Amino acid sequence: MSDRVITHVENGIAEVCLNRPDRHNALDMDMFESVLAAGKALVERRDLRAVILRGEGKSFCSGIDYPSFIAAGIDIQQALFGIEDNGANRAQMAALIWRKIPVPVIGAIQGVAFGGGLQIAAGADIRIAAPDARLSIMEVKWGLIPDMGATLTLANQIGIDRAKELTFTGRIVNGSEAAGLGLVTRTDADPLAAAHTLAGEIAGQSPDAVRGAKTLFEQAWQIDRTRAMSLEADLQRTMLSSRNQQEAVRAAMEKRTPEFTDPPETSVP
Repeated sequence: MSDRVITHVENGIAEVCLNRPDRHNALDMDMFESVLAAGKALVERRDLRAVILRGEGKSFCSGIDYPSFIAAGIDIQQALFGIEDNGANRAQMAALIWRKIPVPVIGAIQGVAFGGGLQIAAGADIRIAAPDARLSIMEVKWGLIPDMGATLTLANQIGIDRAKELTFTGRIVNGSEAAGLGLVTRTDADPLAAAHTLAGEIAGQSPDAVRGAKTLFEQAWQIDRTRAMSLEADLQRTMLSSRNQQEAVRAAMEKRTPEFTDPPETSVP
């Protein structure tokens, strides 16, 4: 089994680590397969409260390792462009799989997040970057377009005009500028520690409510207003008077830490 991605789960928080530090966690074929496997393994887990996505060593991920594909005689189109899920190919799902995980995914970004690495980070719900991290939609450097789900992620996060400007130029921005653009959520001198603090705060909330909120935002922003309002109401109905919702109310009234249970499989429509 490849050790390109290592997953550790403790107290409902999964830490997923891209583990190729000698190459700044560049994406070779083993890394693509391991990222997808790690994401898929977390999708169905009912005990999860939050996920932290990070890179081992100096960087988050430096993008696709084209030389490794060439050296191995792997045709990138055949290897990565096959349909994996709902019209998305394997390369796209390496970034979009994090949106399918029903709990919040927090990206902790240090060093570089270039090209495909940035697109994987963009698949996280929240991104915390070091102020001196370097980020780039770098595909234009190689005569390519961003092709790992950026159409669905970056335009919503930074607006289509900023997405175009960064894509057309491939310029590198630091973490502080990225936060100003909306490319990352915020900066912290220690993004991994900040991600753990945030994950712990999320883990203390009702898992039904957190999962329902992620479902709401993921779906409502991609449909028309009428359907979005209906989805919001349907999701809220599943929350009201559920065991975890009642426990949240009781704990708040009794000024104690709530004791939540894992949500049933049917908790979110």
